Amino acid sequence: MTDPLSLAALAGGLSWASGLRLYMTLFIAGWFSRLGWIDLPQTLQVLESPWVLVVTGLLTGIEFLADKIPGVDSAWDTVQTFIRVPAGAVLSAAAFGEMNPAWITVAGLLGGGVAAGAHFTKAGSRALINTSPEPFSNWAASFTEEAAVAGTLLAAFFHPLVLFSFLAVFFLLAWWALPKIWRAIRSIFNRFRI
Repeated sequence: MTDPLSLAALAGGLSWASGLRLYMTLFIAGWFSRLGWIDLPQTLQVLESPWVLVVTGLLTGIEFLADKIPGVDSAWDTVQTFIRVPAGAVLSAAAFGEMNPAWITVAGLLGGGVAAGAHFTKAGSRALINTSPEPFSNWAASFTEEAAVAGTLLAAFFHPLVLFSFLAVFFLLAWWALPKIWRAIRSIFNRFRI
């Protein structure tokens, strides 16, 4: 991947997907690169290391399980806020790692914003879903997020224009939904105030 469109798609896809499932994102990118299905920039080729694949694979499994348990998933998301957003910035910058430093800086800033948008939309909606007493909506949301990450990465790797269309729609919906999600969460907390 050396053309700017492919690099931008890679940066956008990795940063968005890391906002939802960082370890799954790293594992899939490394695994696809190791199998020769994609060519990662040199700055991201560390992801195909067997050690990195083992660690990201184990963390993917842990996150897969943690994300299926209501309450545990929100605690996990709280901790991951401090990991996913910076990782999205780093991954986005690393996608442009062999270009002009100005482009790398811009990619890092935008990647952090993209990861934050994905993460806060996910964490907010999951906090609301967790107020439901049954576990099925939580499981459905979790499996949907995993499918979205896989689809986003496939688009980033093989269909950049599809990815850009998806990101545009996502951010329009997030811009509309985030204020509503946070108002709903605030009203739930206000009900429990003494």
